[in-house]
Amino acid sequence: MAGIYIHIPFCKRRCIYCDFFSTTQSEKKPNYIHALCQELKIRKNYLEDEEIETIYLGGGTPSQLSESELKEIFTYIYKVYNVNPNAEITLEANPDDLTPEYVTMLRQLPINRISMGIQTFQEETLKLLHRRHTARQAIEAFQRCREAGIRNISIDLMYGLPGETLQTWKEDLQQAIALHPEHISAYHLIYEEGTALWTLKEEQKVKETNEELSVEMFSILINELTQAGYQHYEISNFCLPNLHSRHNSSYWTGKKYLGCGPSAHSFNGTSRQWNVASLDKYINGITSGNPDFEIEELDLYTRYNDYVITSIRTCWGMSLSQLRLTFGKELYDYCLRMAKPYISEGVLEICEGVLKLTRRGIFISDGIMSDLLWV
Repeated sequence: MAGIYIHIPFCKRRCIYCDFFSTTQSEKKPNYIHALCQELKIRKNYLEDEEIETIYLGGGTPSQLSESELKEIFTYIYKVYNVNPNAEITLEANPDDLTPEYVTMLRQLPINRISMGIQTFQEETLKLLHRRHTARQAIEAFQRCREAGIRNISIDLMYGLPGETLQTWKEDLQQAIALHPEHISAYHLIYEEGTALWTLKEEQKVKETNEELSVEMFSILINELTQAGYQHYEISNFCLPNLHSRHNSSYWTGKKYLGCGPSAHSFNGTSRQWNVASLDKYINGITSGNPDFEIEELDLYTRYNDYVITSIRTCWGMSLSQLRLTFGKELYDYCLRMAKPYISEGVLEICEGVLKLTRRGIFISDGIMSDLLWV
């Protein structure tokens, strides 16, 4: 089983915190869709005919695509690849794009999962972040998807936002829980250099949330969602029983995936590959027959490090038998030696042959994973 990721770089306008590759040059969509379909065709052998279990359209803002553009993409995918009839097919969407007409159109496509970028239900913060929707639009868009029969909806939230308090964060979580989505992703705001948000911080117009408040917000996040019946299956991700994101989980469990579009990454088990982060260079490279990408062959130690970073962050943890089978005795012994102090501290545990974080360990997971890496 394998996955396909499609990067849709178009946005009406950029959010002030975003550092993903995106553009507001919507006039280039026709040329981009043509190039994207060509890439899907010329890279058909990358996954070695493995059945496609997940398809994910991310961005950017995939909900900026029209019916004809989405149909063209899916026509090529289904023509070139062997897609499982029960594949998870996700579209990232902005709430204000999910009009009654747009949602009705989506129901005519293979899409069976919506990932909705809500971020917060606080009106002033939405305006500060340059989000295009209001809290009311987000709630109505969610309800509209439900009424249309979409039974797998994920919403994105952010915390550590400028001016955010424990009370407003609790309000966001309570509103999210009231909607009862199948999946919730919650990420701490990061001030990425080069973004408009970074500039506001440098100009002292906004301040980063301090570490103590961030930790308390994360603790509240875990408590509120687990008490509401959500499984904390990855550091930033929660789901109702058996409704984890199958696509994102493939990244954490080492499955192969093909990434198409500018800046998209691919992984085939032995190498990583990523496309140029430029719309014009991407289109020109594909149409000229000289795709612009970089590739990294992964040696044993790099693959071990990837295994640590991806497996430890999930509730499924790291299988010690798989660790030894795949990476050998040297790396198996090294990992257990580095893990021993954390096991003694109670932030890592071994349960039924699996090394995993404890509740306390989740709060210092970056440091734990860093120490388990081969350097």
